[in-house]
Amino acid sequence: MPIAATAILCLVLSVSDGDTLKALCDEAALPQNLLTVRLASIDAPESNQAFGRRARQALSGLVLDKMARLECRGNPDRYGRSVCKVMVAPPSCTREPCARTLDAGLTLVTLGLAWWEPHYAEEQTPQERGQYEFAEVEAKGKHAGLWRDGDPVAPWTWRQEHPRPR
Repeated sequence: MPIAATAILCLVLSVSDGDTLKALCDEAALPQNLLTVRLASIDAPESNQAFGRRARQALSGLVLDKMARLECRGNPDRYGRSVCKVMVAPPSCTREPCARTLDAGLTLVTLGLAWWEPHYAEEQTPQERGQYEFAEVEAKGKHAGLWRDGDPVAPWTWRQEHPRPR
């Protein structure tokens, strides 16, 4: 079921891995209250992969138990998750109301805990593409997070080598 491209405000209830979360949203905004969200434009290491737990911990620290503005585009992914840009208040904001100006996906790329997905670049604005590409180049240059490994394995490659039992 496609989600409107307009932003919706939701409470993040849980984080499954470095790029997936569950959020409770206003009933008026969606036909169902509980939404499973895949962060747009990034791919974080799988849970059993190097840096997978760190990516999950970082995302939890950014979004868990916080109100997030979800900017969902297009149709759900092949697992039925809504693909959304997730915006939260920065950690420096200690009192509501806070502007939700921190892009959780971009932050994970900046920390070296996720890859930017350039084959989804057409779903981003030119400014977003530039920010995400720059963040990944900077993280690589600083050997941040998974880039400390001389040859990190991208999640899409790791999934091919470690298929899930059906």
